[in-house]
Amino acid sequence: MNETTITAPPGTPFIDIEREFEAAPAQVFRAWTDPEIVPRWLGPSGTTMTLIEYDVSPGGRYSYLHRDGTGEHGFRGVFHTVVADERIVQTFQYDGLPDEVSLETLTFEDLGGRTRVRTHCVFGSVAGRDAMIESGMERGVRDSMSRLDELLTP
Repeated sequence: MNETTITAPPGTPFIDIEREFEAAPAQVFRAWTDPEIVPRWLGPSGTTMTLIEYDVSPGGRYSYLHRDGTGEHGFRGVFHTVVADERIVQTFQYDGLPDEVSLETLTFEDLGGRTRVRTHCVFGSVAGRDAMIESGMERGVRDSMSRLDELLTP
């Protein structure tokens, strides 16, 4: 079974996420960028997702809501770089921390029919990074990656 690795080195404004999938980069990239597929895996287990906007192109915006027993949780950002099957650079903002915006670089590495996805998140401060971690981000990331893995597994 593939595991999700989340690293947040003390004293730095960075979070690094890594996960391998038993699918080719084109399949993983499509699952990451197709607005028909994204709601099926993105978000913690037990939530429903509503896409408000999802334009995966340079300058395109995204916005979505996760709903669970505690209410609604909104997320939004802008896609800056989109290279099919290889790379996405985007901003990320959680409405629960409205003053914190991170810059995320995702890479889709071909492992010969499998894919390693790496996400490097840069925050404006260590405190901002720590606030994101404390918001429950780790559970959301791990659940999302597990759900995507299940979706991609034949």
